[in-house]
Amino acid sequence: MADEVTDAIEENAKGPKKASGDSGSFEQHSLPDQVEADKYLASKKAMKSPSRGVRFSKLIPPGAA
Repeated sequence: MADEVTDAIEENAKGPKKASGDSGSFEQHSLPDQVEADKYLASKKAMKSPSRGVRFSKLIPPGAA
């Protein structure tokens, strides 16, 4: 899914922001909005992972017994 969003952002960046023709007109979302959506979806995916991107470790120095 992340690849699809990344591909969509890339395609939208290459295309025109606003277009009109005989059938009507359309306007794409701005690039900052698309990047924000990509960050949001990436954070949702990270929250579903078991480690949630954070790993805790207990460090014990070798001389402490």
